[in-house]
Amino acid sequence: MQGLPDGSFKLIVTSPPYNLGKSYEGKSPLDTYLALQERVIGECVRLLDEQGSLCWQVGNYVENGEIAPLDALLYPIFRSHNLKLRNRIVWHFGHGLHCSKRLSGRYETINWWTKGDDYTWNLDPIRVPPKYPGKKYFKGPKAGELSCNPKGKNPSDVWLFPNVKSNHPEKTIHPCQFPVELVERLVLSMTNEGDAVFDPYVGVGSAMIAALMHDREAYGCDIVKDYVKVARERIQALDKGELVTRPMGKPIYDPALPKGGHGA
Repeated sequence: MQGLPDGSFKLIVTSPPYNLGKSYEGKSPLDTYLALQERVIGECVRLLDEQGSLCWQVGNYVENGEIAPLDALLYPIFRSHNLKLRNRIVWHFGHGLHCSKRLSGRYETINWWTKGDDYTWNLDPIRVPPKYPGKKYFKGPKAGELSCNPKGKNPSDVWLFPNVKSNHPEKTIHPCQFPVELVERLVLSMTNEGDAVFDPYVGVGSAMIAALMHDREAYGCDIVKDYVKVARERIQALDKGELVTRPMGKPIYDPALPKGGHGA
């Protein structure tokens, strides 16, 4: 990262290690972990375009059954760089480890930061179908006109995307990879075609894939060579038209519906 020029990227999106001792990370005292995160975040701020967005996706640090929300612990670091928090996006998913002495965790957060008020924002590409399509005003000066945007509604700050488990079409060797469709929503709304996207913990390349799928430039780095190898293979498969991803907007599987009602 230190060799890259200032302001290189319109979007920096990542999910750093949570300091839980997984196969791709060590486990250190929380203060040490936060100090390391501060160094990386500082470099990301330097690399961020003045109209860019910085999206940091994290969960909880857990120690002896007690949780510490990482986005709350990291908040002062981002604010020390005078960044502005635009949304605290809740990513809800249906599967994960079951807890025995507390409720099972089924969400993580994406904190969306910008340097200033003049940032790139495109709502139309990520609109979702309205709850009541065709609904109209029944009185007042707009009576008879549509009461919802015909292009769709704002998806709000609670996002439902399946996490990448064994039956997910994107599953690789990485135990905690991004679903591509989650990053697609960030890429489409926070960048324009030709903009550069960067992931400092690129893993198996899901953020790069989301950027390349929509005609953005893609950059990333990681210290785990096996993950980088998989990322290169996935990008090559994308280039050949052979990469399988879960389509953005595909309904989430609901076992209560008749078979074939919703996609897995």
